[in-house]
Amino acid sequence: MKLALLRFGGAWPAHQTLTPQEGAEMRVATRSRPLDFALLILLAFVVQTAAGPLSAQVTQVASADRAAAVSDAPTFYGEVLPIIHENCATCHQDSGMNMGGNVAPFSLLTYDDARRRARMIASAVREGRMPPWSAADMHKGTFSNERILEDHEKATLIAWAEGGAPAGDPAVAPPVPGFLIAAAASNGWTRGEPDLIIEFNEEYCLDDDLRDIYVDLPATITADMLPENRWIKSVEYRNGPAVHHIISAVGGLVPGAAPRVYDDGYSRMMRAGPRDVMFNMHFNKEPGPGTAVCTNIQAGIIFKEPGEEIRHVTGGDNLFITPSDLLIPAGANSHSASREYVFEEDVELLSFMPHMHLRGKAALYEITYPDGKHETLLHVPNYAFNWQHTYKFAEPPKIPAGSTLRFTLWWDNSENNPNNPDPTVDVKWGRPTDAEMSQGYMSFRKMEKSAFVVGDGNFPTPREGRRGR
Repeated sequence: MKLALLRFGGAWPAHQTLTPQEGAEMRVATRSRPLDFALLILLAFVVQTAAGPLSAQVTQVASADRAAAVSDAPTFYGEVLPIIHENCATCHQDSGMNMGGNVAPFSLLTYDDARRRARMIASAVREGRMPPWSAADMHKGTFSNERILEDHEKATLIAWAEGGAPAGDPAVAPPVPGFLIAAAASNGWTRGEPDLIIEFNEEYCLDDDLRDIYVDLPATITADMLPENRWIKSVEYRNGPAVHHIISAVGGLVPGAAPRVYDDGYSRMMRAGPRDVMFNMHFNKEPGPGTAVCTNIQAGIIFKEPGEEIRHVTGGDNLFITPSDLLIPAGANSHSASREYVFEEDVELLSFMPHMHLRGKAALYEITYPDGKHETLLHVPNYAFNWQHTYKFAEPPKIPAGSTLRFTLWWDNSENNPNNPDPTVDVKWGRPTDAEMSQGYMSFRKMEKSAFVVGDGNFPTPREGRRGR
């Protein structure tokens, strides 16, 4: 409860709001001056009678101040929600996308959800923590899946938060995007209800004292589940606890990765059952009493529709920097290693994905063409272990035969790296999280077009599309 007090003369402002305790102290202070206090009350009564009820005045002043603060601010329904739909809602929804084990902890789709986190939103975009993206600024517009807020979008979100996070008129809200409707209608699968869901034959259980383990686990595809070969449209994972990353013929997954989607004209064949698919699983958790957990995965696969033409069958290379050559000295703050790849035929590059562990620092893909021209295709100056992006070219660059790709990685094994498990040890290549890796996954397509039609029964050989050395 607050007490409103008017004072005439003296140092107080014309309108002062006091707590009950402050009011009590004031009453004690004025008991020695009963006449002055009586006159004060009388004067206040006269002014109050002329001005109207005090509660109404206080409300009017507060409302006026609030209106002044937000009158020029962007509103949630008018300016903020379109930005959220375009840049945030794939993750920040009730059925948030599982980004390789990273699931957004809250939705931002309603005004109440966003208003409570307005200052958090402003801080995240101001500091560049959200949306997550690691390619250098020089690549803006290069990749189709880039997560970048324009300067005016950042300014809008910050101004909305600083302006009191006003709601605005719900009637001007943008329509709900189709991907949100699909997710709501398909039990949270962001690409829609899968045609096939693959799981381990049984849960895998991790003991209390286990921190980090790699293990190969089978998942059975029966003839009833997949009676014939099919063309894949998308692969989306939903993981149980402690899953760090996955390597599988179905499709891999690393922290921060989005579902794999094959654009129109592109695909990969999935062979029919019965057969087992092996999943090379990396589990990681904090050890200790009560931390034991049993876990599983779900790989949700959607297939291409009959009649769609598959013009391009993709190939690629892991671009391993030879594991036996990798040794990162203790304390080294910028250790690097490289490898080269020579293209034996004309291709179009589709994507890159560098992969390191906790000491990963930066990545660089450079190309030298047969005529000697040199070009940087991707620079990742600040590699983030928890956000391992696949960088998909919006306009795939054409790479002529004889071109040489040079792939370079850097690691920070110093005490200045806050993610470094132990800067006092030399680090070799290895599977555990506290060891390191050195991959640079590359996807491309051959220039010659394929002639496959979904449903016609024709498929490529399992290794078709893979070329290079």
